[in-house]
Amino acid sequence: MKYSADIKKLTHHFLPEDFKLTNWERLEPFFIKLNEREINSVKDLEQWLKDTSEVEAFISEDACWRQVRMTCDTESKELEEAFNFFYMEIQPKIQPYADLLNKKLIDSPFTKELDQEKYFTYLRSVKKSIDLFRESNIPIQAEMSVLQQQYGAIAGKMMIEHEGHEYTLQQAGKFLESEDRTIRESVYRKIAERRFVDKEALNDLFSSLIEKRHQIALNTGFNNYRDYKFAEMGRFDYTPEACFQFHEAVRKEVLPLVNQIYDEQKKRLGLDVMRPWDTEAEPAGIKPLRPFTDGKDLLDKTVKCLDELNPFFGDCLRKMDKLNHLDLDSRKGKAPGGYNMPLAESGAPFIFMNAASQMSDLTTMVHEGGHAIHSFLSHDLELTGFKEYPTEMAEVASMAMELFTMDHWEVFFDNEDEMKRAKRHQLERVITIFPWIATIDKFQHWIYENPTHTIEERKENWLRILNEFSTTSIDFSGLEQYRSQNWQRQLHLFEVPFYYIEYGIAQLGAIGMWKQYRENKEKAIENYINGLKLGGTKTLPELYKSAGISFDFTPEKISELMLFVKKELETL
Repeated sequence: MKYSADIKKLTHHFLPEDFKLTNWERLEPFFIKLNEREINSVKDLEQWLKDTSEVEAFISEDACWRQVRMTCDTESKELEEAFNFFYMEIQPKIQPYADLLNKKLIDSPFTKELDQEKYFTYLRSVKKSIDLFRESNIPIQAEMSVLQQQYGAIAGKMMIEHEGHEYTLQQAGKFLESEDRTIRESVYRKIAERRFVDKEALNDLFSSLIEKRHQIALNTGFNNYRDYKFAEMGRFDYTPEACFQFHEAVRKEVLPLVNQIYDEQKKRLGLDVMRPWDTEAEPAGIKPLRPFTDGKDLLDKTVKCLDELNPFFGDCLRKMDKLNHLDLDSRKGKAPGGYNMPLAESGAPFIFMNAASQMSDLTTMVHEGGHAIHSFLSHDLELTGFKEYPTEMAEVASMAMELFTMDHWEVFFDNEDEMKRAKRHQLERVITIFPWIATIDKFQHWIYENPTHTIEERKENWLRILNEFSTTSIDFSGLEQYRSQNWQRQLHLFEVPFYYIEYGIAQLGAIGMWKQYRENKEKAIENYINGLKLGGTKTLPELYKSAGISFDFTPEKISELMLFVKKELETL
């Protein structure tokens, strides 16, 4: 089946076509109409669902644009105020109506006449929202939405000076690839020191967020925020205990491979002792990989690369470029990190990242490109709620794309040797990321099981967990003060709590997809598309099955897939 990226923005049938969200008074009448409408048949109910979905899509896109614009320019007070206005003045007033509409749906006698297979995951999610809604949480959630964005404002100002020039921390990362070890160490320490300057501000911000999150959990009848968040995120298919199993499997099955990878890197560099500023370096005489020059070059090359896989994939990025839905280059005042922001009405999402001509930026671009393709493929689903796919599947879309594209990276690299180095870098990263995922996830469990901890206890337990998953091949001596605050570089802890184990679960799914790709490229791409176009209309295990993989992160599965990656690495 041929797919087209030429998607159209959804038209309004219930809201005025040119509707703008300027104040609550303009929006509220539409909620009142939906709440008061009589539903006398299953046909009426389905039309009511479509009208409700239209309002949800409009509000979602409006909120997303406010966040996009603010993260692109954290120094603009006007953009910050527009974001804060939505989360302090609009969102809190929407929530009681959303609860009323959810109850109207569940209480309708015609709901049982809906196609139960088609609506199963949607209705399950609505029931969950009803169960978790508490009026007392509305002001706390509003404050949290604003507080969480302070992380980007603090981190966006972080710069270092090197040889008379100022660099964002993302831009400075390229010096960690230098063949000159003195430069690597100097820049590593400057980055660590710059982060350390804001340690108290970030600790205070995090403490404030933990306090509010814990209160939300208590208000909803949960013992801790972890248990509340598992319910809120719709983790119907696994438990905290499964996460603990994952942590242990990473420690036993993956960490020994990580040690091997860094031991080999130490040999390549001819070092007696490996230090953290050596992990990205190349041996003397070998220049660091520079796959592109700037954001435009990165985009052009990525489009060519995706065209090789499937022209539809390349068309998705072309469409986004045409709509100005890309902001790729790193610069001062821009929030850190990268994301693909789904836009429920437009269909074509927005990719934000901080490219600085590094190999890791290539990976980020194809990763976010995978997310974007997911947005395109699920855009035609009937309801906005159908497009809300589980994050564990969303990250399969992105991580599988990292691996699928590897065979087409010749557009980024001039020769076979560079291609091999790039693939090795990617496959090593597939393995070395697991301990960090386990570290961050285990830390979050501890944080929210112990919400009244002190800053000192936080530091001690972070170091305990970090050391549990740290490689023995790198010497971190003398860097304890920096390592004790190292968690602060992970924006997920501040902005999207408990969103991290998904990367581990999905990485396993992505390796499974790549294993398929190695056996039958056409079938693997077909399965990939089949899994993504379902959006959130199936359960997580069903979505994985549709993509030809199994939802399995047991120690046995982790061991099997790590062995596969290790064998692939050995061929390079």
